[in-house]
Amino acid sequence: MPLQDMLSQDEIDNLLSTVSTGALSIEDIREQQPAEKEYKSYDFRRPNKFSKDHLRRLHTIHDNFARIISGFASAYLNANIQIHVDTIDQLTFEEFTRSVPTPTVLTVFSVKPLKGLAVLETNAYFMFPVIDLLLGGKGTMPEELRELTDIELAVIKKMNTKMLDHLRLVWRDVYEINPQVTSLETNPRLQQVISPNEIVALITFTVNIEDTYQGMLNLCFPYNVLEPVLSNLTSTRTYGMEIGEEDAQVVKQRLQHWVEMAEVDLSVVLGETEITVGEFLQLQVGDIIPLERRYNQDLDLLVEEELKYKVQAGILGRFLAVQVTGLVEAVDDNG
Repeated sequence: MPLQDMLSQDEIDNLLSTVSTGALSIEDIREQQPAEKEYKSYDFRRPNKFSKDHLRRLHTIHDNFARIISGFASAYLNANIQIHVDTIDQLTFEEFTRSVPTPTVLTVFSVKPLKGLAVLETNAYFMFPVIDLLLGGKGTMPEELRELTDIELAVIKKMNTKMLDHLRLVWRDVYEINPQVTSLETNPRLQQVISPNEIVALITFTVNIEDTYQGMLNLCFPYNVLEPVLSNLTSTRTYGMEIGEEDAQVVKQRLQHWVEMAEVDLSVVLGETEITVGEFLQLQVGDIIPLERRYNQDLDLLVEEELKYKVQAGILGRFLAVQVTGLVEAVDDNG
């Protein structure tokens, strides 16, 4: 017992006298004893290697990544794609693989010059709508979940490779990395690219596709891969999308390229009129319906159901065509 916790002889005599006279009971003495200290358990098999500061910086970096690939995916798939960082945590790689549902695809990639491999996991509710959109569909889910075919795996590999290319841009303030896809794994329980007991930083993204399906993406960085650059993830550094003039021009060209690749619907309105339901039911082949537009008047060209241009009808080779004659000025809804 430490010396400061020992009682003097006078304190002992006073305490015995108080107890013998009934002024202080044994229960009162016990209540005055200091409470036992509370201890926090620590699992040595799962040490916390990433500090809270590290995780906050990783969250900031991949917030930028989510915004960039949202724009890329929307243009690439010609659909409304919204991607956000949901959670970021550290756990063992075995815990991560046990939590992954099947079917899924683990895209294993290197981050040279850093040593080791990282993983991008894409679940079924992300993969199937994306594959359907890329193959000309409307981005729907199949009635039953199933394993991916070789063609579908090739399609999703190409999509994931393009998304990982954008990691280089958001990591440039921390470290210059060059993500390169090395392999695809479809069974997370059988993969052996990362040790099961390795601590990993797991960044989870939610993906909203056309406000209909919600999928998930998981980026998994092992500690031994990020260890050489952890000093760059401290609070003494400030991160932002500081892009040089040359890099900004490259980003501008990429965005322009994908915007120009997006498809838009065009429709030409020949004219309009109103008839009664009775007249509509009486229509027969050969009947003529007069339109509220003269033959020499310009027609309306709608872009995505919005009036944008005035055009004249004609023929180009063996195709029907229209020639733009003017731009329709925007009209205020208030008159």
